This record gives sequence, C-alpha cells and structure tokens, in this order.
Amino acid sequence: MSQERNKSKWDEARAFLKNTFPNCHQLDPLDPSGPLTFDLDNEEWTLEISSNGTLACQSGYDLEDMKSILSDGTAEDLGSDELAKQAKFYLQQTVSKYRSRLKQEGFTERTEMNDEYVAVMFEREINFDRLDELEQTIRRYQAIFSTAP
Repeated sequence: MSQERNKSKWDEARAFLKNTFPNCHQLDPLDPSGPLTFDLDNEEWTLEISSNGTLACQSGYDLEDMKSILSDGTAEDLGSDELAKQAKFYLQQTVSKYRSRLKQEGFTERTEMNDEYVAVMFEREINFDRLDELEQTIRRYQAIFSTAP
C-alpha cells in the first residue's frame, strides 16, 4: 500500500513539475519512475529529483573529457587512476563555491566514481505532499546556481 501511495505521489509531482518547468526532462522517457533533471544556468551543475524523494545537486567530469582536457591534443595515454585524481582536483574547485551553503541547507555530500566518470553529489530529502513548496525549492536552487556564491 505504501509503495502504491508513493508511486501515486511521484506521478502527481512529476506531472506538476513537467507542467511548471517546461525545460525539465527525464533522462529515459520510457521509465516513468526515472529522475527529472532541471536546467541550470551553471553548466557545471545539474539538479535532479528522484521518485524516492531525493533532491540532488551534482557536478562531475566524464573521464574521456578529462583525458582530452589534460592531453591538450597530444597522444599521451593517461591511466584511469590519474584521470580520476585530476577530475577530483577540478571538482573540488567547482564544489568549494557551494559546499558550505548546501551543507547548511541539509544536504549530505558523497563522491561517486567509476571507469567513466567522477561526480560529487549533494542530496537531501524532499516532500511530494506540498507541490507549491517543491516548486519554490527548485526555483531557489535554480537561482543559487545561476549566480556566483
């Protein structure tokens, strides 16, 4: 029963958010339970809401992109450990601008890494019961990431 209620709340919230934020999109349109992503002026960050009631602000680097940045057109072959280390260095510069504020607002921080990317994610719970508050929350974080901290 609880899962059905949560699915219903997510379906309602997703429909509301898609209508309210025409630029939000679902990464996999065939998966209705998949997260919604919201456009931000700051291209280094993404804002995402998941069906489990999680709001995530994240920044990351694709390791192939990092390889291109570091090799500067040379044929130098960098190992994935070195690429990940460099990506983490660049991410710290990006994340440090927002870390304090996000943590003050109840976000927890975690780093996610695999052979394809390195990302830093800040996550906090949200409530699908008050859609007006959810809209205000999204607009607030869009504003936060559109201006310098």
